Amino acid sequence: MARPQPTRGHVKGGPDPLGTPARRAALRLLDAVLRRGEALEAALPMATRALHGGPDRGLAHAIAAETLRRLPDLDALIDGATRQRLPDDAKARFALRIALVQALSLGTPPHAAISTVLPLVDGGPRKLVHGVFGTLMRAEASLPEVPALPADVAQRWRAAWGDGMVDAAARAIAAPPPIDLSLRDAGWDGIDAPSLAPAHRRVPAGTDIAALPGYDDGAFWVQDIAASLPARLLGRGDGIALDLCAAPGGKTLQLAAAGWRVTAVDASESRAARLRENRDRMALPFAIAIADVLDWRPDAPAPAVLVDAPCSATGIFRRHPDVLYRAHPGIVADMAELQARILARAADAVAPGGTLVYATCSLEPAEGEEQLDRFLARHGDFALAPPQDGELPPGIPVTDRGCIRTLPGTLEDAGGCDGFFIARVRRSG
Repeated sequence: MARPQPTRGHVKGGPDPLGTPARRAALRLLDAVLRRGEALEAALPMATRALHGGPDRGLAHAIAAETLRRLPDLDALIDGATRQRLPDDAKARFALRIALVQALSLGTPPHAAISTVLPLVDGGPRKLVHGVFGTLMRAEASLPEVPALPADVAQRWRAAWGDGMVDAAARAIAAPPPIDLSLRDAGWDGIDAPSLAPAHRRVPAGTDIAALPGYDDGAFWVQDIAASLPARLLGRGDGIALDLCAAPGGKTLQLAAAGWRVTAVDASESRAARLRENRDRMALPFAIAIADVLDWRPDAPAPAVLVDAPCSATGIFRRHPDVLYRAHPGIVADMAELQARILARAADAVAPGGTLVYATCSLEPAEGEEQLDRFLARHGDFALAPPQDGELPPGIPVTDRGCIRTLPGTLEDAGGCDGFFIARVRRSG
């Protein structure tokens, strides 16, 4: 069946078609990510400040996020329909990306997709944008079921993990993933949803979390199953646990629910506000210290220390596809150096015989395996303590040396999980 043909849409100088403000906001979001290197979520408030109402903000976010999921394939279509390649930062390219992703992926009628983006290039090559879009619609252009990854990312990950990982990553980015919930009480049964681990439920992408039973009572919080693994390695306890770099607090809540007396440390007052909100809703007690972990000192070394270190965050690309365009090798190297400093300070906070768990939501070996090697080489009083039977949910892989490394493809049949590196080490007594 032939696709509907685009109309001539917006008339230059006339009023913008209904829905154009959301597309302007999507353009601002994409510009923030691709040109200025900002995180999509961080750019959202400023980019959508002129919009009225949540639906328009949600639409702008959905357009931008889907564009980032499909960017290499969208650009391939555009490049195949233009005689001269448009610059990467050209407004015409951005407008075409937004129009095409709506028509080919989000189900927007082509006439609406083009009419709402033409005002974005007023004073520019509107005829070019309209013509390229019309050419592709008449040719019944389509996007592949499995998106292409950015070429530099695919090359880097292929060198580190092989072709299978890259193929799995492409499948994983095709659509927003399901949402995982960590339960305050493992025995709570207020939500009928799959469970992949103790104190865990998995609900579909797009679920209104605040409308679920138990939300107001603090029965659960949102936390990817991979992100729940570091705290699981500390088990139950009744002593002191330090959660360094703690916000937004999912691991802090896990430790408190497991009986630890937790101090959560984070340098940001705004992130600490989220810690307080989570603490109040969950009614789980823990202390909060607003401090730079590189300067902060505990009153005494602790038997349990958790470091979910700042990182490139490439492991959360399924939920945040913008990281694929922001986390370049320079960022990875900078984060690895910061992690080394944090780990050195964290080691001093571990009591003799105590346990340190180091984690990053990164798919870069420099922020995982290589970082662990550096740490052990510099701290001869620490040794790996591999996971024991029963400590991890089924399907979570343990490396030959006893670390956890989740990759695209882990738990794929059940909906997948974020990419994480996790190592547990113990200090000699």
